Amino acid sequence: MNRQRLRGLIRKEFIQILRDPSAIAIAFVMPVLLLFLFGYGVSLDARHLPIAVVVDRPTAETSAFIGGLQQSPYFKPIMYDSMHRARQAVMARKVDAIVWLRSDFSRQILQGQSAAIGVLVNGVDANNARIMEGYLQGVWQNWLQQRALNAGSSLSIPVIGESRIWFNPALRSRDYLVPGLIAVIMTLIGALLTALVVAREWERGTMEALMATPVTMGEILLGKLIPYFVLGMGGMLLSVALAVWLFAVPLVGSFWVLLLCSALFLLAALGMGLLISSAARNQFVAGQIAIIVTFLPAFILSGFIFDIQSMPAPIRIITHLVAARYFVSILQTVFLAGNVWPIILWNSLALLLMAAFFLGVTWRRSRKRLD
Repeated sequence: MNRQRLRGLIRKEFIQILRDPSAIAIAFVMPVLLLFLFGYGVSLDARHLPIAVVVDRPTAETSAFIGGLQQSPYFKPIMYDSMHRARQAVMARKVDAIVWLRSDFSRQILQGQSAAIGVLVNGVDANNARIMEGYLQGVWQNWLQQRALNAGSSLSIPVIGESRIWFNPALRSRDYLVPGLIAVIMTLIGALLTALVVAREWERGTMEALMATPVTMGEILLGKLIPYFVLGMGGMLLSVALAVWLFAVPLVGSFWVLLLCSALFLLAALGMGLLISSAARNQFVAGQIAIIVTFLPAFILSGFIFDIQSMPAPIRIITHLVAARYFVSILQTVFLAGNVWPIILWNSLALLLMAAFFLGVTWRRSRKRLD
């Protein structure tokens, strides 16, 4: 390993990065766009849900219940004069549910009887339907408690659940999505960018020129690895800064732990990119392989959006082969829960083994040969 040759290769690669707008865009512009898209445009929070409210006979009790719906941040009640029109609104996707207060609602309440509320929920989006059903039950429960309080009596409930929400008390999906998005961003920078750049070297013939020089394959690989490692860590720092300062995502754990784990994941991603480039020497083919093998699994099978425990058993087994799975777990833990060492150490060990595997296989496959 000749240090002077290695410095020359690193300098050459940095100059190439500065001359290539696409590399800068993938490393710094794309993270900003993705963070803005998921931070502001994508939300899993169920708020201001449009619901139809049908009241057969308006009374003081029905007005009080509708007031509870209007004060809830989760619903946007829209009044309809008949169930027929409310059903048409559901069919037209103008509302997501119907709350029906029948004509005998107030009479049964005043007589101390059980008064039923008709609730029809659009179940096309099953997750949204379950959330809406729970919120409606919460509004109903709060209305009963407030009514009992106004009457000077106590509401008799045999079991009272007291909830405590840990790590994300505001229940903001942004705090959950933005940390996981950093893994997707670093996958793009590490795997996709590296695969495309090395494949471009083969297409332009500059790789053959390098092989005609005294440089070794170890120096060539390090000359590719070090600049894009610096570029990837720069993209990670930019993403963390935007997450904390712009989107107000709490960073409870240690920044240095996050930095070290990010470095391990980036080495694994760079190893995957170099391995792809050694197998595909065409930019288009290398890009397609990188998207299918690295980006899509990082997006779908990492736990970034979809819960891994809810997946079928065969798919859960496959997720253990996805490096982003371990990094997403570390990110969400360090950001929201803190330094939970059993999770951090176990997932860091998995990243270390995957980085060693991909870099080792790439080194074994790399030879100063043109075939």
